[in-house]
Amino acid sequence: MIYEPSLLLYRSVPPIPLKMVQRVHMPFKHKFPTGGHGSHFTIGKIVGGKLAVKRLKKRVAGPHAPKYLGHQRLQGTKALREGGRRGSYKAPKRHKTVSRAYGGLLMGGHLRDRIVRAFLIEEQKIVKAVMKKRKH
Repeated sequence: MIYEPSLLLYRSVPPIPLKMVQRVHMPFKHKFPTGGHGSHFTIGKIVGGKLAVKRLKKRVAGPHAPKYLGHQRLQGTKALREGGRRGSYKAPKRHKTVSRAYGGLLMGGHLRDRIVRAFLIEEQKIVKAVMKKRKH
């Protein structure tokens, strides 16, 4: 039996046996983490009862509103990788948009502000024209 060497110095503490751990198979080119996401992995079993490391993919942020409008996540849309938006696997339209004008691009509040601003500008033009007629 193997004991922890630092604990053998203290006679009052009984020695704690070390446990053997199961080896983990790393089926990669490098046996050490490389790049920025080397520690993002999970451990699963493979054929023969061995443990193997499976690398996890980066999390997808999903569609957001533009930066100048707050860069908030768009509700009702799925977070897809670029291949899911267009490519070999193309997700259905209902996953990418919301049934509204500018559905997969702007949030509802932003669109409402745009519409109100357009109406106010038109009102202002009409008022200017009326005031110009009154002067003449």
